Formats: sequence, structure tokens, C-alpha cells
Amino acid sequence: MNRMKIALPAFRFGAAQRLSMCFVIVVATCGVSGCATPAGSKAEEPRTASDQTDADRRASVRMEMAAAYFSRGQFNTALDDVKLALSLKPDLREAVNLRGLIYAAMGETKLAEDSFKRALQLYPRDPDTLHNFGWLLCQEQRWAEADVQFDLALAQASYRAPSRTLMAKGICEARAGRMAEAERSLAKAFEYDPASPAVAVNFAEVLYRNGQYVRAQFYIKRVNAQPEFSNSQSVWLALRIERRLGNTKSVDELSQALRNKYPDSPERLALDDGRFDE
Repeated sequence: MNRMKIALPAFRFGAAQRLSMCFVIVVATCGVSGCATPAGSKAEEPRTASDQTDADRRASVRMEMAAAYFSRGQFNTALDDVKLALSLKPDLREAVNLRGLIYAAMGETKLAEDSFKRALQLYPRDPDTLHNFGWLLCQEQRWAEADVQFDLALAQASYRAPSRTLMAKGICEARAGRMAEAERSLAKAFEYDPASPAVAVNFAEVLYRNGQYVRAQFYIKRVNAQPEFSNSQSVWLALRIERRLGNTKSVDELSQALRNKYPDSPERLALDDGRFDE
């Protein structure tokens, strides 16, 4: 299956201690390479371009447009396109899943939950849907239920992105105050994807909150060494770590960088107010 995966902007949680995470959008476009069957379903003969119906093509276009609108925060327009895709293909996994993401972004939690449950009725072991449903439950502080969905996603042999779910699981555990479990989950996420700046930042944040400042310093330095990944959050975390380690010179340098590069950021305001550990 040709799939376009779109990472959404990181969520921002509290003023000083932020753990970032993204929902996952998967938009299917069945073309000449064919479409894989959902995890756990009966294998079928691969589909080629000649197998595509007009409804397939039109639904695919609508889904591409819906994902683009969603990534730009145009939720109503995205929802309209998803509804049109579902009118063409009522059981389209990606459309039902994306509808859940849109409702979640709009604050319609019950509708979002219903959409994810519907997607899981159609495709019970789909890891992308399990991941997204788990993250929705985490946002609602339904910690145990979120864990169930994350663990089910990770249990799927066909799942090719365990790092993102381990990261989500770790963030959820941290928000629930289960810091030892959070550290273990994020360590596993890093093992799977050591190049991910999102994993490194979240791992460093949890290590910092667990008092492991030298280890936290190592991971956040990896991120800030790459200008394309460094941002106000990662610089602020590095500053707080260096402060805990008593590295005055580094704190001064990072403070200057935060003021110069991100003058209007919440982190700059926290710095000026001396809110290092709220």
C-alpha cells in the first residue's frame, strides 16, 4: 500500500515541563503497487491500477485533501472531505480513523472515540488506530485504558513503527506520574529510533524529572546540535539541565540563545520569571 504519513505539530503541555507527541495520520492510495490487507485479515490477491474503481480514485483524492487540510488546522474543511470519502467508501479504514483525529482536534471527544471504535470494529488489530485511540484516552487521563490500546498496537507483528507508540506510552505514563515506567518506555523507543528528535527530547525530559541530569544532558545535546530540530522547548530543557548541574556558563549561553532566537516564546517568559521548576 502506498501510504502518506503526516506528522502533526507537537502538542504543548504545561509551561515548563512539556512532553510532546503526535497523532498519526495514514492515508491510503491504492495504485500500481497494490494495497496490503489490514493486519490480521485474510490475504487477498494484490490490487493493481486496473483494479481501482472510480470510487476508489475519488475517495483517495478526498483523503489526500482531508489530510492536507487537517495538517493546516482547517478542521471543518477536512471533515467535509472525509465525509465525502466515506460516502464513496463507507468502510475505508483511513477515513474512519482520520475522522476520529479531526473530532479529537475539534474537542469532540465522544465523537472521536466513536470513530476509533468503529475503525477497530472494521479492522480490530490495526496498529495505527490502536495508537491513535490510545493517545486520545491518554488526553482524557484514562491511563489504564490508554495502556491497553498502546500494548495492543505494540503486540502486532506487522507494526513497523513501535517507537512512536512506545513514546506515546512513555509520555502517558509520565503524565500519570509513573516516572519509572515512563523512563523504561522511552528508553525502548530510543533503542528503536535513536535518530528521532521527538523521542530524544521526551526521554531527556523524563530523565530530568527523574533527577538523572547527566543522562538527560546527553540526549538533549543530540537534539540541540542539529539546528533543524532545536527549538525553544529543547533549548529551555537544556538550560534547566545545565542549571541543575551547576554549569553557570552554559546556563548563561543558553539563556542568551533563548532570548535572541525565541523572544516571544513561553520559555522566554518562564526564564525571565525564574520559573525553572514549576
